[in-house]
Amino acid sequence: MGKYTVSLKKIAEEMKLSPLNLSSDYETAVITTADINRPAMQLTGFYDYFDPARIQIIGRVETTYLETLTLEQREKAFEDFMSYNIAALVICHECAPFEECLEAAKKFDRNVFITEQDTSEFSARLIDRLHRHLAPRITRHGVLVEVYGEGVLITGESGMGKSETALELVKRGHRLIADDAVEIKIIGRDSLVGSAPEMIRYYMELRGIGVINVRHIYGVGAVKPESSIDVVVHLEPWDDKKAYDRLGIINETENILGVDLPRVTIPVMPGRNLAVIMELAAMNNRQKKMGFNAAETLVGAHDAAVDSGIF
Repeated sequence: MGKYTVSLKKIAEEMKLSPLNLSSDYETAVITTADINRPAMQLTGFYDYFDPARIQIIGRVETTYLETLTLEQREKAFEDFMSYNIAALVICHECAPFEECLEAAKKFDRNVFITEQDTSEFSARLIDRLHRHLAPRITRHGVLVEVYGEGVLITGESGMGKSETALELVKRGHRLIADDAVEIKIIGRDSLVGSAPEMIRYYMELRGIGVINVRHIYGVGAVKPESSIDVVVHLEPWDDKKAYDRLGIINETENILGVDLPRVTIPVMPGRNLAVIMELAAMNNRQKKMGFNAAETLVGAHDAAVDSGIF
């Protein structure tokens, strides 16, 4: 995993920012950190621990303070501020930009934007967007399908029927996110989100048929750009010599990007309806998250019956 970046232009477009001044390198400028900064202290002259790589945000508080300064003091405040190579400055609430700000931005070739959004709301949305773009990620071989609202990551060796199972799930009303390659990001501390690499998004490869576009064949309701990953279902060839867990009391997990996900191993043999099994795996995982575990309930009832002398 390397360090990821996102273009400033992409962020400006996604956040619907109106430009007031664009730098000469705007088309190639990138953001490298998901942290943001409100430069109230900097505008007073305090620059210790200041990180200009962050997107800077000015709201009503900073604007009200700047209005108390004399023209010369504002000029110096913005001159000092813009002399740092800031990633960008965003003025919220559509507060009227100070001429001294725009003059300093032109002088030092800085990016300045304005938005009508509330400062707190904008900050929260921006942080979330930056975290998604800059999140650590890996690419795993598998298929990701959303089944009853649960993100099911199907893994297994080639030829196990992952794509065919996903196709059957799509026909049953569920949604495909990615086939063959799943790009996985960690959002926050313990949430994983999966999507398909842009080049192969909504495409599926089926042996004997070739490559199909699921969105074009089944419609936009059959696909989804991304989904949380809630459970891993691993397909493997049926082994008569292997003892499989028949009650579901063994809790397997798979660690992805430091997050432990519940894992279900499904042995594959002719005649097994894998799509139905995937639906059951998704519903069972949701029940467990809601506090009900059928296997533990059955075992508990059995043990209670034994203790009472019924068995």
